[in-house]
Amino acid sequence: MTAQTDDTDQLDDNTNAPVVGDDATDETPSGQDAATPADADETGDDSTGTSADDTTDDDLDDDEERLIEEGEIAGDYLEQLLDVLDFDGDIDLDVDGDRAVVSIDGGDDLEKLVGKGGEVLDALQELTRLAVQQVTGERSRLMLDVGQWRADRRARLTRLGTEVAERVRDKGGRESLDPMTPFERKIVHDAVAAVDGVTSESEGAEPNRRVVVLTVES
Repeated sequence: MTAQTDDTDQLDDNTNAPVVGDDATDETPSGQDAATPADADETGDDSTGTSADDTTDDDLDDDEERLIEEGEIAGDYLEQLLDVLDFDGDIDLDVDGDRAVVSIDGGDDLEKLVGKGGEVLDALQELTRLAVQQVTGERSRLMLDVGQWRADRRARLTRLGTEVAERVRDKGGRESLDPMTPFERKIVHDAVAAVDGVTSESEGAEPNRRVVVLTVES
């Protein structure tokens, strides 16, 4: 069953404060996910009106090369930062879909770069994006993870969405979750969508907006 989301992207297991996600996005009146104004140029049609079917292998290669370059710039920036902080860590670069992915793993002090609820990590991600933009002249949507924090968070939220959806499906009614960021809500919506007989929607205003899981009306 497709979840009726009106966010894009729950709370940390040990905190009552919402955790900031990768990319918070605004909602559209129709309730579907929408890009932020800053992302609009990246997700919208180009000025020539070229359709997705017209995308060539060369275009894809150029995009991948651009993302690889973003990752390398970010890697250099973060390596210098780790040196200044005297932190140990291995930097891995990858490309996932339409964004570069940079991960820092292996250091003993890395939790300091995550902070409570990922607050420090989010700030560091924005600084890294700005460092990339300063070199390329283009806004970056690069994803930064430290000590697998984002990956673990996504896995926990996916499990939570699935568990709540199955509970609502079996018992009926509806269940509201704690406030989440748009990124986190999107993860829960996607998990709920994989369970038949239930749907999900978002209620409330930021920063108290939350996911509600309910049975599908017959």
